[in-house]
Amino acid sequence: MTTPQRFLSLDVFRGLTVAAMILVNNPGSWEYVYAPLDHAKWHGCTPTDLVFPFFLFAVGNAMSFAMKKYEAAGNIVVLKKILTRTLLIFVIGLILNWFPFVKWGETGLTIKPLSHLRILGVLPRIALCYGAAALIIHFLKDKGAFLTAGIILFVYWFLLTALGTGDPYSLQGYAGTPLDKLILGENHMYTGEGVPFDPEGILSTLPAICNVIFGYLAGKFIQEQGKTYEMLARLMIVGCIMIFAALCWDLVFPINKKIWTSSYVLYTVGIALLLLSVLMHVIEFRGKTRWTTFFTVFGKNPLFIYILSGVVIKLYLLIKPVPGQNTYSWLYQHIFRPIGGNMVGSLLFALFHVCLFAAVGWWMDKKKIYVRV
Repeated sequence: MTTPQRFLSLDVFRGLTVAAMILVNNPGSWEYVYAPLDHAKWHGCTPTDLVFPFFLFAVGNAMSFAMKKYEAAGNIVVLKKILTRTLLIFVIGLILNWFPFVKWGETGLTIKPLSHLRILGVLPRIALCYGAAALIIHFLKDKGAFLTAGIILFVYWFLLTALGTGDPYSLQGYAGTPLDKLILGENHMYTGEGVPFDPEGILSTLPAICNVIFGYLAGKFIQEQGKTYEMLARLMIVGCIMIFAALCWDLVFPINKKIWTSSYVLYTVGIALLLLSVLMHVIEFRGKTRWTTFFTVFGKNPLFIYILSGVVIKLYLLIKPVPGQNTYSWLYQHIFRPIGGNMVGSLLFALFHVCLFAAVGWWMDKKKIYVRV
């Protein structure tokens, strides 16, 4: 029987992740961001690069508690739940990509054309990784899922090496981009790198599935071993081994978030295991829970709060309180920059919004409102 405190650790881990997502996604100005709060330019891994894989790990961790209940309902029910949830999250992601459906043009507001709608992104990747991992776990069980994850990581390495051009791990030589252009079309891809390149593209979604699988296996291991120091020690040892393996693999297959390399998967899962171990030690073993409330309110409605934060920020960018300046820029320029200057003001803007959505999460928790997507 799962203890409530074990769920508390899971909520805190997820809550930390969602809070970090909001923090790193919403600086007052992208020109003034502290290095740890920005992504690595290409190879390498900053604290910000841990956030998304941590969320996928948390998805798998939560799945380990839910799958037993689903399995008892029968094969058809399980498949229906998996496919329905996958489709729902994916569609929500598409809608959020299109939202607020209008944009400013030379003649005022115009409808954002579906011909340039980005198809993939954070929520679509979460949907695809959840769906694929859940099906793998359902049909192949734990050992099969573990072996499949290993095969995926090595096959992805082989595909990039065999199909890439020039430097296969560079922006120009990455093998996933031609596939995205062929299936999605350039108009439906991310262009933040200056060229059509999707960091949540089709090919790089394959290794990302492994973050969910490893999160599931970690959650299952915790349940089976129970609240013991031996379990905690094993979790930390496996985390250290994965980090060491990732750093060795990095010598030939660089750690890289934007193409989600296999070494990046091992590295982020290893750090996630260490962080989860620390949280479990503090919360479950030592009973230190007073500090957790701020994060649990995020963890109890993680996807809803993340989606809400995206909606609010996009409305900021649309609404212009004064001619020529949107709400996002106005808040930073007139409130936060005067308080802390460029760098600190930019950070204060992000922290304010973390606290704002924490308040929303606290209110929802107080009213017992939990939105399950």
